[in-house]
Amino acid sequence: MADGWNTDTGEAVYRTRDAIKNLKIKVRVEKVTSTAALSQHLQQQVLSQQDRGDVELATFISQGPADDTEEEQVVGWQEKLFSQYEVELFQCEAVCQTPLERQYHNEVKALARTKGRRNHRIFTYTDHDRYTSHLPLHQLQHSQDLVTTAKATPTFLAERMANVRHRRQERRTMDSSIPKSKLITWEPSEEFVRSSHMVNNAMQTMHIMGDLAPPGRLGHKEYECVLLTIRTDGNGIVIVKPDFNKGKEPYRIETEGEKREVWRLTVENVCTAMKSEEKEREQHMYKDLYVRHKEYLNSLVGQEFETPLPGVLRLMVNGEIVSAKGFEYDNLYIHFFMELPNNWSSLPFWSLSGVTQTCRTKASGQDNVAFFSYPFTFEAFQNNEKEPGESCLQWPVMYFKVLSLDFWQRYRTEGYGYLVLPVTPGKHVITCHAWRPLQTGTVSVLRRFFIGGSPELEDHSYVRVPGTFKGQRLSRFGFRSETTGSVTFTLHCIQQARAFVDASLLKKKRQRVFDQLGGLSQQGAVYSVLEAFQRARRRMQEARQNLPSDLINTSKLQTLTP
Repeated sequence: MADGWNTDTGEAVYRTRDAIKNLKIKVRVEKVTSTAALSQHLQQQVLSQQDRGDVELATFISQGPADDTEEEQVVGWQEKLFSQYEVELFQCEAVCQTPLERQYHNEVKALARTKGRRNHRIFTYTDHDRYTSHLPLHQLQHSQDLVTTAKATPTFLAERMANVRHRRQERRTMDSSIPKSKLITWEPSEEFVRSSHMVNNAMQTMHIMGDLAPPGRLGHKEYECVLLTIRTDGNGIVIVKPDFNKGKEPYRIETEGEKREVWRLTVENVCTAMKSEEKEREQHMYKDLYVRHKEYLNSLVGQEFETPLPGVLRLMVNGEIVSAKGFEYDNLYIHFFMELPNNWSSLPFWSLSGVTQTCRTKASGQDNVAFFSYPFTFEAFQNNEKEPGESCLQWPVMYFKVLSLDFWQRYRTEGYGYLVLPVTPGKHVITCHAWRPLQTGTVSVLRRFFIGGSPELEDHSYVRVPGTFKGQRLSRFGFRSETTGSVTFTLHCIQQARAFVDASLLKKKRQRVFDQLGGLSQQGAVYSVLEAFQRARRRMQEARQNLPSDLINTSKLQTLTP
């Protein structure tokens, strides 16, 4: 019999653009044990022998509803179906404490005045019920085991997600601001990371339950079991566990206890399919909505595209100081500033200098690396008569200085360096090497180690070419320095100029002219060949007339003439 069951009881994830309130699910449970078969056989015998009056058999059949062994219900999203336990509970107004429970009390009284409940074994727990957030863990695990094969083992994430608290449970605090638990765990252990790294997204949950109690014992909590769990978020994601049957075999549910009864579970999606006219109307509505949203975004951006003045090149740099490695001491930070050459300018509110945070080094291979990941933005304008596409003689330069800080707030100079901004636009990853001035002798080394401080450059541009230098050759003879480490930069450069657009338009215009003249190119080549041939013929005739008659070889001339 196990071959006729559906053993795929995992979750199914669906994505929908329709409102979740339109969801309709048909759930059917049916008992398939020998007692149900015997009852069905006896009922058939009664129907076939209506003329006989068997009082005992009639009494046996009338003990419960005729369809007590099977039930089918169509349930909507967050539709409340009361169980026998809830009907008995909410009949007493004294137990109702919340507004929702008082509402359930009124609904149960209204059901009692009418024909009664349409369900007996199938009921629901909605997202607003306290049973959804406080459902006992052993009951959830028990219900999962009922619809799961013996070979399936839950994963670690599934076990831990079962213990995740519901989002509406409030956190009790010692006072109004300080919670009992620690806000930050500075040294988390592996077990703490393993037990705390759980995802808890805000989702709405609905449980379709089943009361699988024997006849006459409905309303006991120990016989309740979760038939279907539906979860959804605000982004159109619907998670169903287990999945819809979709024509496959039903799921097998086996109860526990002395009488291990087997039930058959069938879950189907019975949402009303949209008509073609409604689908077309909805597509037009979404299209109109997207067009209006696009127009709204265009109104925020504006129609005018900012372009620089003619003859001006605009340079925008979005950079990052990635890391520094190879320096002597720990706790590094970097000072940097931009130097603008002649014909370059910047807006007053743009800062041309900056300083990073202090960063501790981390062993990476054979080097100690300090990862800064410090972003910066730079923008400048060049006003020159040359075309912006040509290479400039002078380009902005960024000078940087690497320093270290110890426990007593004493700093040391670790190195100087510079970086010439790339001439070409795009992404660039550049590593710049640094050096520092060096003083000979043991005293300078001891001073640097104990009290900090080291020789510094008065002019940072001395790293490259001093700004005050006017000669042709720069001599640094006698200046002692020491190579220290390197700094890595990532630069994203953007260049904007009106000449770029004009050059592109001119290139396209020339291409169009060439395309128009392309059809006459072959004809022009033929005409040029014929014209050259005629010129050669005239020259041969003139040469023949000037030569003496005895030197003329008529046979050769005739071969040359066409």
